Amino acid sequence: MAIAKAERLMNLALCLLGTRRPLSKRELRESIEAYVEAFGPGNGVAAGSGGTTTADDSFNRMFERDKDDLRELGLVIETVENIDGEVGYLARRDSNRLPAITLDAEEAAALGLAAKVWQQARLAGAASGALQKLRAAGIPEDVDPYGAHGALEPRIPVHEAAFEPLMLACRDRRLVVFDYRKASAARPEPRQVEPWALECWRGHWYLAGFDRDRGAERVFRLSRITGRVRSRAGRFTAPVPDVVTVRETVAGWAGEITDRSARIRLRSGAGYPLRAKATVVRELGNGWDELEIPYGHGLDAWLVEFGPDVVVVEPAELRADVVDRLRAVAGVRGGR
Repeated sequence: MAIAKAERLMNLALCLLGTRRPLSKRELRESIEAYVEAFGPGNGVAAGSGGTTTADDSFNRMFERDKDDLRELGLVIETVENIDGEVGYLARRDSNRLPAITLDAEEAAALGLAAKVWQQARLAGAASGALQKLRAAGIPEDVDPYGAHGALEPRIPVHEAAFEPLMLACRDRRLVVFDYRKASAARPEPRQVEPWALECWRGHWYLAGFDRDRGAERVFRLSRITGRVRSRAGRFTAPVPDVVTVRETVAGWAGEITDRSARIRLRSGAGYPLRAKATVVRELGNGWDELEIPYGHGLDAWLVEFGPDVVVVEPAELRADVVDRLRAVAGVRGGR
């Protein structure tokens, strides 16, 4: 179905770009094979005259959707009314032609580095293909887009199978459904999410979006998505926050934004990453130290990783969250 629609849109765009005069709906319907196969050549009755058939109405709806889709893709379509009052459409070539692309050596180098970022196969092909088109259109042949920064090898690894369907859903603004296992839960739960953006933070990919079931914004770590990501038909219309807001949301959920401190006891000689975060370290004796560390979202999941070497003193809600996570882990292991 997607291929058929893409072919139909392509044929409609070629008709509108290739004509020297405006073409009416009737002429376009008779010229494009997909319309003829679906609705027939038409009866020549003008829309709204009271003589339209069901096929005519269906064609009119499809044509309007196709026209809107082409405009959304960037094609400038003009609507012209002739002296007889008949409406026609065309896309003038001069209105749909990009200006010449000119890039200096530094801009070319930046594009070259951007093209080398992606290790994920789908994006690697798209990035290299785009770079070749830019070279053909504007990058001088004697400029090596990699040469100025050849020692730099930027990489953004993507290992999660959920990345590609979520990337497409963010682009198309489509609702997604997936099973998600929280770090404190023994089993995954279904989620319905309006996806906003994907962000890579500290080596992990996160999806920020609006969770319909919980009626609030949420951040999901892709490595905790289980099973297949399914997208729903139709676009959601709710506004998407600015990208800066999304990044702040991800940072907050990843524990990078803190507004208070937690007090923990840590076994001597253990937990060096926690010690590096600590603002205060006090020796208690008997093989234990007391630390004050910044407290943000996700700290409970981090503390659980240190097992019996960590005891949360305060705040009480952090202690309760760590206990819940430990119980969930014990439940999973006990069920095996």
